[in-house]
Amino acid sequence: MRKNVIVLLVTLQLFSSCASKTTLIENRVETVLNHAASQYQYLMTHLPDYGFPKTYHENTLEISTSDWWCSGFYPGTLLYLTEDLNKPVLRQESKSLLFDLKKEQYNTTTHDLGFMMYCSFGNAQRLHPKPEYENILMNSAKSLATRYNDTVKAIRSWDNASWNKGKEGDLVVIIDNMMNLELLFWATQHSGDSTYYNIAVNHADKTIQNQFRKDFSSYHEVIYDEKTGDVKAKITNQGAADDSAWARGQAWGLYGYVVAFRETKNQSYLNQAKGIANFILNHPNMPKDMVPYWDFDATDIPNALRDSSAAAIIASALLELKNYVENPLTETYNMAAKTMLTTLSSDDYLAKVGTNGGFILKHGVGNMPNNTEIDTPLSYGDYYFVEALMRLKSDLDNTKL
Repeated sequence: MRKNVIVLLVTLQLFSSCASKTTLIENRVETVLNHAASQYQYLMTHLPDYGFPKTYHENTLEISTSDWWCSGFYPGTLLYLTEDLNKPVLRQESKSLLFDLKKEQYNTTTHDLGFMMYCSFGNAQRLHPKPEYENILMNSAKSLATRYNDTVKAIRSWDNASWNKGKEGDLVVIIDNMMNLELLFWATQHSGDSTYYNIAVNHADKTIQNQFRKDFSSYHEVIYDEKTGDVKAKITNQGAADDSAWARGQAWGLYGYVVAFRETKNQSYLNQAKGIANFILNHPNMPKDMVPYWDFDATDIPNALRDSSAAAIIASALLELKNYVENPLTETYNMAAKTMLTTLSSDDYLAKVGTNGGFILKHGVGNMPNNTEIDTPLSYGDYYFVEALMRLKSDLDNTKL
């Protein structure tokens, strides 16, 4: 108990120094959202007639086809922006992209259908309900469910781990996969078929069992024997080391268990989310401005690159998590999220309109060990940044009622 009090005091002391700064984002939420919309209108004019924006580097806009794991983020961000602002041109752009994306509902080669289809069609269905959107989401959930292994009790992420001498019979689970469970929870809620709910719960339980350390940090990936369910290795592909805390991985885990608690009300998932949040917010290598280094254990801290995408994901997750706890944790999570959003909305991270290829945030880190998307904008960083701003705006609007 005494240890928890000390940790909480340290956290509150850190945030008290930033308290005055958080009012900046409270006063600027609508301005920043309008800025984001202007950026995406600029981005639209520089996109070819096909493809989904991934990143921008060396003065080159990089796009993908619909089967890339990031394809749902751009239309999803457009839908968030049209929800807040009267921008018919953004709405029309999102509809065009959804038309191209819908064929991925039958894609069984990826675990990322939650990212691809729920961030896009999930938002479309929420804002503009249609039987077509419901059918697409259900087919997407069915496709995702084909990757579930009932021996391991988890959903297969990548088909192999060739960089780690992967062998036939391996089943790879990455922490990112927690983010795709929301689609399965929706499918059971919509259809009444508990199959999808059970798969999601089994995966979340298995991830707690094997993906996390005692301090609530997570391994990037766990390799199972698909025939026995035994753990064969715990490694990384995108972190600094197998035993390091890759920042975006911690963010995925936090967000995933917040969603799992929302959908199940299982107290173990809330405890997991609180434990991950405590690890992130009280880590000695977390900068005061609350935008984490790309890995909490990067060897070149304090000169290591920051990852704006990790901060955006964490901020969005905390703004939901605060609703499931009581003070002083409510205020701790709220203050942390506002500090992150204030920093991300500063000139250091928020791109000026007409720069950064049209992306909203600067300074994301995709895959450092493989030297891809280093210190660049990232479509998912933009998505969770706008989502976090929308959540904060909703909170501020509710306090005025």
